[in-house]
Amino acid sequence: MRIDIVTLFPDFFSSPLNSGLLGKALAKQIAGVHLVNPRDFATDKHHRVDDEPYGGGVGMLMKPEPIFAAVESLPVLPRREVILMTPQGQTMNQPLLRELATNYDQLAIICGHYEGVDERVLHLVTREVSLGDFVLTCGEIPALALINGVVRLLPGTVGKEESLKAESFEAGLLDYPQYTRPAEFRGWKVPPVLLSGNHAEIERWRNSQQIERTRDRRPDLYAQWLDDNANGG
Repeated sequence: MRIDIVTLFPDFFSSPLNSGLLGKALAKQIAGVHLVNPRDFATDKHHRVDDEPYGGGVGMLMKPEPIFAAVESLPVLPRREVILMTPQGQTMNQPLLRELATNYDQLAIICGHYEGVDERVLHLVTREVSLGDFVLTCGEIPALALINGVVRLLPGTVGKEESLKAESFEAGLLDYPQYTRPAEFRGWKVPPVLLSGNHAEIERWRNSQQIERTRDRRPDLYAQWLDDNANGG
């Protein structure tokens, strides 16, 4: 997969893209990340990328010309999505990450700043994505979350790919509790079923724990899970 990031601050990505599983995946060329700075495409002598909004208002907006030029400088793969990180977009979740990892060969991600981007930038965009119902100082933070979430789903990133199938949200439920050695720590004991060696019982216990945990912690997900299962999903 090719990932292009349109960002005013390329250095923001230096450490995260070279760390952990993400760094290893990029080193193995499971995905390739390319950084492009719209400031390099500004045509005035001061290389301005922002200006005051028409009609007045607080703050500055990112100008359309440098963003268009930056995106149009990129190669175009057949299955490409151009994503704007914005609080107004669809909320990032596991099904979205899996869709992007499965259905696209190229993600071009535009990171907004200031009070946002000129509305005409949306003519470039095929999808708007939000990290959640809150506002950050920049689009680089949610962009990094998106990249991390997508790349870890690509084949070869995670050593045991079957572990991805049992994670939170993959089946519409939160993950089950997990334990490792020692079997007792400060009086807290590992549930006996996990020490039994009975894999069928362990599987039933884990499933029941997923349901209970989702019901107690995320009633919204639990209601959706009940609805999906009632409809044969």
